[in-house]
Amino acid sequence: MSHLCRRLPLQGLKKALVPFTAPAVGRQSYATFSDKKVAMSNLEAGQFINYQRIEDNLKVVRDRLGHPLTLAEKIVYGHLDDAKNQDIARGSSYLKLRPDRVACQDATAQMALLQFMSAGLPTVAVPTTVHCDHLIEAQKGGVADLARANDINKEVYDFLSTCTKKYDIGFWKPGSGIIHQIVLENYAFPGGMMIGTDSHTPNAGGLGMVAVGVGGADAVDVMAGIPWELKCPKVIGVKLTGKLSGWSSAKDIILKVAGILTVKGGTGAIVEYFGPGVDSISCTGMATICNMGAEIGATTSLFPFNKRMADYLVSTKRSSIADYANSFKHNLTADEGAK
Repeated sequence: MSHLCRRLPLQGLKKALVPFTAPAVGRQSYATFSDKKVAMSNLEAGQFINYQRIEDNLKVVRDRLGHPLTLAEKIVYGHLDDAKNQDIARGSSYLKLRPDRVACQDATAQMALLQFMSAGLPTVAVPTTVHCDHLIEAQKGGVADLARANDINKEVYDFLSTCTKKYDIGFWKPGSGIIHQIVLENYAFPGGMMIGTDSHTPNAGGLGMVAVGVGGADAVDVMAGIPWELKCPKVIGVKLTGKLSGWSSAKDIILKVAGILTVKGGTGAIVEYFGPGVDSISCTGMATICNMGAEIGATTSLFPFNKRMADYLVSTKRSSIADYANSFKHNLTADEGAK
């Protein structure tokens, strides 16, 4: 893992490119999580978090690779379609993955749903949601702009509404809110993997999720039950020290990182934040950092599971997920000595 560190006004990001050393996390014996069913969301009946798959896959991967794993590796490799036979080489091999869910915004969902309809399947293979937010243009004000969007996009909204109902897809009508905040409040969970038809899908990394922006064709593959292909990402580690103070904010962190890496420095890599400074950032602050990680070309960005995430899950009425994630914390943080 590359280790990116510079000092910020908030006493964060330490200095220079040096070997990455992850925080100490005790190696636990391989537990059984299949006997506990925790809902992936309060809005989807019968859909449960599958930590057992991650646990089982990582046992195979650890035996094969023989080295400590970063958090990014744990989540990505934990979602491999075939952990035993998959070629795993950072930056070169192509992984076949099984994401937990899909999120689409209204501008890109149209073609994706039309393609899915042609598959002839009765329903989507993984939980999927469509969010009507991108076709609303800001011109006069919220009420007037929403009314205008409902008028000029009526045919699109009617199609999305009826199509999602037919295929058991979650539908968030115009005016419900921005896709990324809705996902963070209702669908994101630590250790999960999601793809979304929007470049800022990585926002969900603020809850410890590997969330990647993709094109509509990739989304359709996952919706149809086909493994998703991703070039095995490299990992860039960002160690945060100190704590947020004064007028500093989470945005200062990502702006500093962007200044160092430039608009393409994160290409082909997952940016993984760690270190004691992480605990001073709110869950929504971490989401902001991950959201803006798209501007440096990163595949996605994420943070390790911590109390700030647990508090956010509790405040959004998902305490059962917080408890489940706490019991799985050994795989929601990097191994000691990961590089």
